[in-house]
Amino acid sequence: MQEPEFAETKSTEAAVADINSQTGTITKLQPPAQPQEEWVKYGEQISSFLASLPEYLGSFFNKYKQPLVSVGLILTALVAVKVLLAILDSLNDIPLVAPTFELIGIGYSAWFIYRYLLKASTRKELTNEITTLKSQVVGKNAPGA
Repeated sequence: MQEPEFAETKSTEAAVADINSQTGTITKLQPPAQPQEEWVKYGEQISSFLASLPEYLGSFFNKYKQPLVSVGLILTALVAVKVLLAILDSLNDIPLVAPTFELIGIGYSAWFIYRYLLKASTRKELTNEITTLKSQVVGKNAPGA
């Protein structure tokens, strides 16, 4: 078995040097002027775009202020819920915290039932409080107040 022979290729610089040594002249390549002009043209386009950017963003924000604020509030609420869930999950990993929260919840539920749901007069009081709160949130006058 014979090993394959590899043909060495000359680099382009070596090939140019060989040609120049044979002819006795030195070749100088002139840099093209067109790419420099293209860079200037692109630079001017970018400069004009950046100059008009604040005006464009201001008009865009003024035109779409309400939807942008709504989207921002929705995203903020989603991030807040994720953070709250992460905090509660980390609290559940601490020993005795989860059972303590459960006991607090059971105690509050028992108090709420005793305070508002057992008697008809306290149920009416709860209904009035809910109606008042609802009218304060919506902005209408409460019918019972």
